[in-house]
Amino acid sequence: MENLEQRAGIIRAMRNYFYGQEFLEVETPIRIPAPAPEAHIDSFESDGWFLQSSPELAMKRLLSRGHSRIFQICKCFRRDERGSLHLTEMTMLEWYTTGCTYLKLMEQCKGLVRHIARETGCGESLRYQGKIIDIGSSWEKITVKEAFKRYTSFTMERAMADDRFDEIMAFEIEPELGIKVPTLIMDFPASMAALARLKPDDPKFAERFELYIGGVELANGFSELVDPVEQRARFERAAKIRTLLNKPATPMPEPFLRDLENMPPAAGIALGVDRLVMLFTDCAEIDQVVAFTPENL
Repeated sequence: MENLEQRAGIIRAMRNYFYGQEFLEVETPIRIPAPAPEAHIDSFESDGWFLQSSPELAMKRLLSRGHSRIFQICKCFRRDERGSLHLTEMTMLEWYTTGCTYLKLMEQCKGLVRHIARETGCGESLRYQGKIIDIGSSWEKITVKEAFKRYTSFTMERAMADDRFDEIMAFEIEPELGIKVPTLIMDFPASMAALARLKPDDPKFAERFELYIGGVELANGFSELVDPVEQRARFERAAKIRTLLNKPATPMPEPFLRDLENMPPAAGIALGVDRLVMLFTDCAEIDQVVAFTPENL
């Protein structure tokens, strides 16, 4: 009961932050005709349509229609994702801002976390699983390439060539991130960013970052790709990978690709609300911060 009361306070503080920044809160449909084709994310079918794995496509369509600062707190669904940090039905916060890049998103992340900490009485630090994490001082920024050099015996390029990038990230790098201060790990390889803009000065990398606090991945944000031709090509590559992996095909999201032609430069981010509550309540298991798990229903 105490965790659920704290959860309500955290979500209330979250909304207050965005209202104070003059964002519009929006609601988009949970059940959609076509998700974004992604190689390793599987959606639940719903009578011929799909339960959203993210509200991303619909929210970007709102940007293309003139909205400039929007946020949403909603349910998202992903097959075969269950563990101490994963639920098949999760609560997600997403927000989008036109006219900015992933660098601005990083500052918004700081503002959001610090605002929640103030409103919930945490002050300048979080206590999580025996660690004291200073959220009030400067946050760490590190590129993916630098993280491989610092924490592993592999270069980023070798890890990718050996098809071990995700494995090494999960077991060697991620547990080291955000231990003393929150960490923003940035500039992912271009192939690791299906909907992100590539860096203009170095297109081998994408303008994408992830936020880690206490070794927990909390958010994934990027400067948005707004080229519909390039986006279609990326979707088609992801669809081919799904075929090779014997995963079911999904329809191409044609309305999104049409609206992308009118989308202004923007940046957007998804943040796991359940994981954020874990951090603020010092809970090791995601099961401890939701009213019901799938197994309890």
